Amino acid sequence: MYDELTVSQITELVKLLNQQKLDLQRLLENSQKNSAPVTLDQQSVGRVSRIDAIQQQQMAVANRDQDSVILKQINASLVRAENHEYGFCLECGEPIACARLQVQPYAENCVSCQSMIEDK
Repeated sequence: MYDELTVSQITELVKLLNQQKLDLQRLLENSQKNSAPVTLDQQSVGRVSRIDAIQQQQMAVANRDQDSVILKQINASLVRAENHEYGFCLECGEPIACARLQVQPYAENCVSCQSMIEDK
């Protein structure tokens, strides 16, 4: 299928993973206030504004949850890189295409296996 990653490719992908990790950590820290519960004070905010504030809070919580999942995947990828296991599909063990990892460096599976997982 695909060739194994070279040392220089792994080095670049690990740099990308570390940068994404820092960015996500900052984003999660900053989003803490946006995902806080909405205070329902009917005197200071109109009904439509309260509904909008609740929806924004729910979207912030969903985004925060998704970012937390990605951060865990990044950390797992960095551990695999330290253990010289990075770049291999967790399902089939085959190398993951470098192009896929450049787009999503925390990808755990090759495109074929990921497609099968998503189809289940």
